[in-house]
Amino acid sequence: MATADARRRIRENLLGVTVALTLVGYALVIGTFALDLPFYPELTETQVNWLTHAIAVINAATTALLVLGWHWIRQNEVEKHRWAMVGAFALILLFLVVYLIRVGGGGEKYIDDVSTAVWAAYIVMLAVHILLSIVAVPVVLYALLLGLTHTPAELRRTPHARVGRIAAASWILSLVLGVVTYLMLNHIYDYRFEPLAVFGLW
Repeated sequence: MATADARRRIRENLLGVTVALTLVGYALVIGTFALDLPFYPELTETQVNWLTHAIAVINAATTALLVLGWHWIRQNEVEKHRWAMVGAFALILLFLVVYLIRVGGGGEKYIDDVSTAVWAAYIVMLAVHILLSIVAVPVVLYALLLGLTHTPAELRRTPHARVGRIAAASWILSLVLGVVTYLMLNHIYDYRFEPLAVFGLW
């Protein structure tokens, strides 16, 4: 009964819930970057590396689920699509926890000793990755909440399909660029590690 009531309340105020959850997510990330919060553990470079690798694995797995979900809905396999998208969102929540620990407790890694062209390509991809990550949050949340609070028949009368395409496309591109920049920084080129970071993603 409580679940049905919560579902009804969310359904009646989808936009408000989407905005509230988006602001909470933004506040967590910005607060971690801007404030010296005492509850994050202090991490060594080795621990930062392990968490960085974990983030890349989570992002790759999320990408795979999103692609499968996109494929399944095109095949009209609604239940498989739903589980893939819920699974992808669960992985993103896991990513958020690992990422905040990584940023809040560790130093920062910067790509180093590369040509101007490589550095520019890396920065552009990283910038697009960050921008899409920011923009995708409310769109993904709105599409997910629509999917969780409506039956498949009801969803046909909502903007779920249109919003979902935008959400999935921006989310997939952001994740792919994140993995590419991870590979460049951690496996292809050298990096320098600075214990006290101000800003960074990998």
